[in-house]
Amino acid sequence: MRTAPTASSIARLAATLTFASLTLVNLTLAPAPARSQTANTDTDSSFRKPITLTVGYAPGGSYDLYARFTGRFLGRHLPGKPSVVVQNMPGAGSLQAANYIYKVAPKDGTAIAVIAETIPMEQALQNPGVQYDAARFTYIGRLASSNNIHLVWHTAKAQSMQDVLKTEMTVAGTGPANIAETVPKILNSLVGTKFKVVSGYPSSGPAMVAMERGEVDGTGTSWAIVKSQRMSWINEGKARIILQVLPTRSAELPGVPALGEFGSNPEDKAILNLYASGGALGRYLVAPPDLPAEIAKALREGLQAMMRDPEFLSETRKSTLEIEPASHTDLETVAKRTLQVSDTIRAKVRDIFKQ
Repeated sequence: MRTAPTASSIARLAATLTFASLTLVNLTLAPAPARSQTANTDTDSSFRKPITLTVGYAPGGSYDLYARFTGRFLGRHLPGKPSVVVQNMPGAGSLQAANYIYKVAPKDGTAIAVIAETIPMEQALQNPGVQYDAARFTYIGRLASSNNIHLVWHTAKAQSMQDVLKTEMTVAGTGPANIAETVPKILNSLVGTKFKVVSGYPSSGPAMVAMERGEVDGTGTSWAIVKSQRMSWINEGKARIILQVLPTRSAELPGVPALGEFGSNPEDKAILNLYASGGALGRYLVAPPDLPAEIAKALREGLQAMMRDPEFLSETRKSTLEIEPASHTDLETVAKRTLQVSDTIRAKVRDIFKQ
């Protein structure tokens, strides 16, 4: 049988409820604990999603190789330490990836790209496939300059630039905006070489395999990828470098002619040097235009920090990959300078590729 509550117990219950109510009100009205300014900035929250690093070529070449190392290490040096996922988007010598990153990719720091060093030049020459303004990309920084080369297999009839003036050489092409195709065609027109471009190879990796199998006599790639993956070919005499796509000979390849040495008149030399100038951009990172300033700053600082990371440097050294950083302002300067092509040069180049 339940007993009726006494007056004193009712008073005690009322006091307890009143205290609990006041406590709840105080907790509701109390200011929230201050958030960590470091862990919850806009920049940090932008990097909580995975970053997609798009490469304008298929696996197997130097663009992909530098991108893979970046994918492994860049996230460690960004706020929030996001994962970086490498995605290959081959097509039209990297134009497809350049158009994508410029027009379609999100502008929140989750999309970056490694695209061809020829991207500004293709715009300058009014390539109809260009759907970007190279001056408006958000340049992040450069991992390394590049020395693109042309090499030939030891069984080919032509074994030098002098030979290819007289004897046809088949070469594997890796896209209409890639030096493996553009340089042979330019040399055929301006110098009289007899390169025959076989198009359709997705990157320099498959192109070099095709050369080894005898499908073609030679191809174009980067000196970096040869040093990293195919140096035995050079040491054993299986392949020979016949041209380096630079204005002048590099210290590493003093016996190999440079593209800038060719041409019989100032106009032709200007065209050849235009194609030889892409190495200043080399292997670099861009993001879409109009990226928020704080996001661009974080990406740039993260890339520079990555290139000082002892583990990153140790791993790239094992692969004999050179790291030669350049800032976003340096890249912007190169891109804008490349875009300043005269109408005369533009018209002549256009005529060459119509042939």
